[in-house]
Amino acid sequence: MSRPANPKPRGIRRVERVLVGLAMAVIAFVLEKVVMRSVRKGDTAPVEPTGTTVTSRGGDVDLP
Repeated sequence: MSRPANPKPRGIRRVERVLVGLAMAVIAFVLEKVVMRSVRKGDTAPVEPTGTTVTSRGGDVDLP
């Protein structure tokens, strides 16, 4: 019988993986709450488009 290619993490490595997974879950939960609150509010003002200046070979070009 051969050994598995990736043995189960032991000791501190296992605890580290659990803690990183929990931290990621908390971050995802908070970000989802922020986005959903923003979507429900829906009171964002429309943004006026502004001109953009692009410099190429020393000249200025205005884009619509």
